[in-house]
Amino acid sequence: MKKLGLIVNPIAGMGGRVGLKGTDGEDVYRKALELGAKARSHNRAVEALTIIADTLPEVTLLTCTGLMGEDAARQLGMSAILIGGTLREGLGTTAEDTRRAALEMQRADVDLLLFAGGDGTARDICDALDSADSERSMSVLGIPAGVKMHSAVFALTPRRAGEIAASFLTDEQVAVAEAEVMDIDEDAFRSGRLSATLHGYLNVPQDSSGVQSTKSGGTVDDDTAGIDIARRIIADMVDDTLYIIGPGTTTAGISDALEIPNTLLGVDVVLNQQLLASDASENELLSLIDDRPAKIVVSVIGGQGYIFGRGNQQISPRVIRRVGNDNIIVVATRGKLLELRGKPLLVDTGDSELDEELSGYVKVVTGYRESQVHRVSS
Repeated sequence: MKKLGLIVNPIAGMGGRVGLKGTDGEDVYRKALELGAKARSHNRAVEALTIIADTLPEVTLLTCTGLMGEDAARQLGMSAILIGGTLREGLGTTAEDTRRAALEMQRADVDLLLFAGGDGTARDICDALDSADSERSMSVLGIPAGVKMHSAVFALTPRRAGEIAASFLTDEQVAVAEAEVMDIDEDAFRSGRLSATLHGYLNVPQDSSGVQSTKSGGTVDDDTAGIDIARRIIADMVDDTLYIIGPGTTTAGISDALEIPNTLLGVDVVLNQQLLASDASENELLSLIDDRPAKIVVSVIGGQGYIFGRGNQQISPRVIRRVGNDNIIVVATRGKLLELRGKPLLVDTGDSELDEELSGYVKVVTGYRESQVHRVSS
């Protein structure tokens, strides 16, 4: 039986629903706690590990102490060999904790390292393995648990991470290839500037239906199409109805056309074609829609196809349920849909029941008088 490693970044993704767009750095982590942020990576790690526990009950699992993996294994009754990793009272973990754990996994000849986190965690693991004095580099697969996940090292969902890991550990025929690790400047991200860079590569089990692609950018044609999409959304706006505008360049065109400020990488709220709330958190959204009709406008992430669960966690399952599935408006340029090459749009809200409810077919606004019907999958 091959060896499985598990590293959980306990603070990954905590900044999403409170609008912080990440939790890199101790100051941001503390601010997230002050804003009421809740940990989410543990539950997502458990979701992936459940598949492995059911499929491979005798798997040799190596993990870190406490919330860095041990607690997830214990919750499922799985025995594990504990390696290093620290969890300091009140401080969560640091990048150094992740790097140290990844190096220990490498020295232990782990065949596959599963990690729960986001792009920052992937970067830390990439750094550690690049510094390792070893001819062999273990395979790595990400359980998506961060806020920003532009890298091609993550499974589409935690469940798919578990399925791919189980298949890899039992099937010698599963191919492995280098996949891009992308990361962004979080400070620039919070200021509305997206600066993504290629940080390196990790060896990732290949599953075309289970591993996400790298996020791609837009084109000049997309900019032109975005203007037509904005005109359509504005023409259809209903008085006294809240419009929750998700992040992205396509949706930002709506605010530009209305000549109101927008948060390119955050969530804004528009009422009667005027800005009501800027860069809103989950709790602010819930408060605003408490007694008003509302609609959600979200765009498709280029190259990946996500409409919920990547970079817009403020629009949480509670917000979506309050607004209603029938009041979701999806927008995308034809170029972004063509990039998907027939693959479905994706949802990964963290609520499996809601993901199933959102699956099916949805009308996507692609221009002023244009729309396409596209499949949505969880």
